[in-house]
Amino acid sequence: MSTILNKIINCKRIEIENSKSQISINDLEYKIRNIKKRQSFKESLLKSSTGIIAEFKRRSPSKGWIFKEAKIEEIIPYYSISGASAISILTDTDFFGGNLQDLVKAESITQTPLLRKDFIMDEYQLYEAKAYGASAILLIASALTIEKTKELAKKAKNLELEVLLELHYENELDHINEWVDIVGINNRNLKTFITDVQISFDLINKIPSEFLKISESGISSSQTVKDLMQVGYKGFLVGENFMKTKDPGKSLREFIEELK
Repeated sequence: MSTILNKIINCKRIEIENSKSQISINDLEYKIRNIKKRQSFKESLLKSSTGIIAEFKRRSPSKGWIFKEAKIEEIIPYYSISGASAISILTDTDFFGGNLQDLVKAESITQTPLLRKDFIMDEYQLYEAKAYGASAILLIASALTIEKTKELAKKAKNLELEVLLELHYENELDHINEWVDIVGINNRNLKTFITDVQISFDLINKIPSEFLKISESGISSSQTVKDLMQVGYKGFLVGENFMKTKDPGKSLREFIEELK
């Protein structure tokens, strides 16, 4: 049976090939030579008292448009000012309404570490992430084999990109490898797009202690963050809760105030 994830992966394969035909890896490597190393995504979370990773997301496959006219320059600086430990930029166009230029713009106006959030399946996307300003990249276990996860994580580290590995099921724990910096539990099932924060509580003790742990998706209250902190999570990726408001930066600031 076809799932939303299957559809995304099929579209992503076509997108990657189109991108390769327009800009070569050699061109991206040339861009990378002039890139200054950005602040560490992981270190920023370790130093933070709240660990909020604020996400810039215009739409989702399950909810449709959340903030169709959202502009990077009108939101990202205020995420930084309001106290985001890191910022997640969705660069998928077909299903999330983002693009790589969002990452480029964000990199030019903030020093806050940036995560390229996308369905990464090819090393070409790692070169893109590095060339366009990301500090870290997301690898989704549900979209990759164990071997491919390790291959991409190792390549990302060679490019001085930090790796956030996203899991949803206990049987995906084998995707964890020595090249991973952070393990994230996605509370959203990528096959059905249903969210359940209980997933994070169920899996926290299954993740090896040496990895920094974050909880992603379905987080809408400060109390949920406090409860997740109590069991060992250090980072919390929140997007829709902020992006569905008229002023995401203000919503983030108020959320962080509730945590203090």
